[in-house]
Amino acid sequence: MTQIRILIADDEPMIRAGVRAVLATDPGITVVAEAGDGREAGELARLHRPRVAVLDIRPRRSSGLCRPPGHDPAVSRP
Repeated sequence: MTQIRILIADDEPMIRAGVRAVLATDPGITVVAEAGDGREAGELARLHRPRVAVLDIRPRRSSGLCRPPGHDPAVSRP
């Protein structure tokens, strides 16, 4: 079975831990990275190449809905 690679981004560590705990119950999911803000999420997404990102849409420092710096929507992934 192919693992679904997930990045979690939320400014609250307890929320990230809770999301990770829920996702850990599914053997088909692997959390590859956790970020505390949008900038870190962008950096970790480039590094870990997750298939799915679970983003906080109202963090304190930067929005989870903003495009990460350097993101090029014209570049596709396999």
